[in-house]
Amino acid sequence: MPFQSPAVDVPPQPWTGRYDGDGPAHRRWWQAVNRALEPGPSDAEGGQGAGHPVASGRKPVALLGFASDEGVRRNKGRTGAAAAPAALRTALGPLAFHLDRSVSDCGDVVVSGDRLEAGQERLGHALAALLDAGHQTVVLGGGHETAYASYLGVSASAAVRSGQRLGVLNLDAHFDLRDEAVPSSGTPFLQMARAETDAGRDFRYAVVGISEPNNTRALFDTAGKLGVRYLLDEDCGAIRVQAFVADFLAETDILYLTIDLDVLPASVAPGVSAPAAYGVPLPVITAVCRQVAASGKLLHLDVAELNPAFDIDGRTARTAARLVDTLLR
Repeated sequence: MPFQSPAVDVPPQPWTGRYDGDGPAHRRWWQAVNRALEPGPSDAEGGQGAGHPVASGRKPVALLGFASDEGVRRNKGRTGAAAAPAALRTALGPLAFHLDRSVSDCGDVVVSGDRLEAGQERLGHALAALLDAGHQTVVLGGGHETAYASYLGVSASAAVRSGQRLGVLNLDAHFDLRDEAVPSSGTPFLQMARAETDAGRDFRYAVVGISEPNNTRALFDTAGKLGVRYLLDEDCGAIRVQAFVADFLAETDILYLTIDLDVLPASVAPGVSAPAAYGVPLPVITAVCRQVAASGKLLHLDVAELNPAFDIDGRTARTAARLVDTLLR
């Protein structure tokens, strides 16, 4: 029996993009994405995305939007990330579809007003169900409060409950380890650390791209106490990053990858809450994505902090879309 789509606030909408013709040779994302959740590789025989090749054994992909910028507002950042899921779909739509598995859009969970925590819990429940049904899950955020919503789903999944070692890899200019009374886009990884401790598990967290001038000494001290591994943006040469990620992957069984687009230089990603003065070069971030995808350990991924109101010619959204496409190959 096909897995039923999780309850969302906004159901999946039609995708659009350039039309070159029908059939696998001309297929683009907008033609391939299903708007009904697909149960597995046999989906190639039906649905909006019918006709593209599907490799046996590869998990079907389920996309979920998290339309939220309440966490950014609480963190005193530039709001607008709630519009990101739609912008990311628009950027993905015209891309040529080279994936060998099905992709389904499950719609959006929307954070209304200040009800961030309720929205995070709802997304977490939906993700856990999708993961346990055998899907590769992708969340299109949203401010980086998206990360804690993702964690709620990942940590509740059978993969984590069975005792597999979870690693959280964050591509980000910030630790997001703030100790605040109210959760925000600056607190998700401290929330995760505390939740993992409460569950009796080790907190395995690594960050690529930390901007030293944009993280206080208190945040570095918290990272040290928690055993967080990190690379500063100025130290992110290709070889060093590859070795750093390889070492982290070697100590995990499953991986949750989160990409805060402010890890990239402002010239590449201007449409974020906090544009980077330095940033990690796009080829280095792309290489990390390829490395993670090739590891076979990627359980879940999300993309956060796209702010379409501050984007230039859709530059940030298109970059994010390409990274998602790379990770799903």
